[in-house]
Amino acid sequence: MTHLSVSLRQPILNQIFKNPTFLIGLAREIKSLPPKENVSKVLNQWAQFLRKGSLSMTVRELGHMGLPDQALHVFCWAQSHPNLFPDDRTLASTIEVLARAHELKMPFDLDKFISLASRSVYEAMVKGFIKGGNLRLAWKLLTAATDGKRMLDTGVYAKLILELGKNPDKRMLVFPLLEELGKREDLMFTQPDCTAVMKVCVRLGKFDIVEALYDWFKKSSRSPSVVMYTTLVHSRYMENRYRDAMAIVWEMKDSSCTFDLPSYRVMIKLFVALNDLPKTARYFSKLKEFGFAPTYDIYREVIRVYMASGRIYKCKEICHEAEMAGFVLDEQTRLQLLQL
Repeated sequence: MTHLSVSLRQPILNQIFKNPTFLIGLAREIKSLPPKENVSKVLNQWAQFLRKGSLSMTVRELGHMGLPDQALHVFCWAQSHPNLFPDDRTLASTIEVLARAHELKMPFDLDKFISLASRSVYEAMVKGFIKGGNLRLAWKLLTAATDGKRMLDTGVYAKLILELGKNPDKRMLVFPLLEELGKREDLMFTQPDCTAVMKVCVRLGKFDIVEALYDWFKKSSRSPSVVMYTTLVHSRYMENRYRDAMAIVWEMKDSSCTFDLPSYRVMIKLFVALNDLPKTARYFSKLKEFGFAPTYDIYREVIRVYMASGRIYKCKEICHEAEMAGFVLDEQTRLQLLQL
């Protein structure tokens, strides 16, 4: 037996099939095998204690280790054991690992795959392609699922929308996904997924969807995070709805929300747009009091509002502070200062 057996005791042997420490340990044992050694050397010792679904965690761990071949070998080993296969969980994990590692090709007969694959297996393939950067393949699978009337988890859509939104050349692919989500009455977004979709919609100028998602989230009786609040404020700022954005700022304060640097950046941009020098100065001081280092765009916004107020001495003071922080003023800001 391997060293795994040292840490196990007879009373818990019948429960190891669902023990994460043990199942991850299997992956580590497999990783340590010599290159030509079959995974069965490790797995055969524990076959009687494993159950359907057990090896899905081992397969995922091998994927995290960058060992897709060994993950596939584990799946093939499981196929030869009637007590472990058929098993959609292990199959789904294997497909996701292989897709992420670019070692899984799209099924030739896509229509047949759509009709036969279980939901978990289908979603695993989409997630694998997303994690592997094959966004067009993931998009093709999702749109094929829509055409085939397949209902997939809305979180999968969120993850693909997030990745597509990072690439300006692929953002147009987001629109049909948003349209599909708009028809769904079973949204099951986590807060990070919901916020991620909101951020992409801000970039696309789909401010109405940002508002709808925020309203949906609030109605689900959950409290928005500072990131979600900030995203909504930024959305209303981009839409030039400055007063409406301020309403969310007050809501953040009432909820005792702890601001982070991105939230301070957005708030200061909003106050400058409102030409509110007192609030700009107060929040600029606050972010430094809480240990945040102002970014160049924050310095530029603060300089801008002091310029508008004719506070030349204060402008020079902030410019000096920015330069001491290692920033070089842009040409436009320098020209404006000279004009003052």
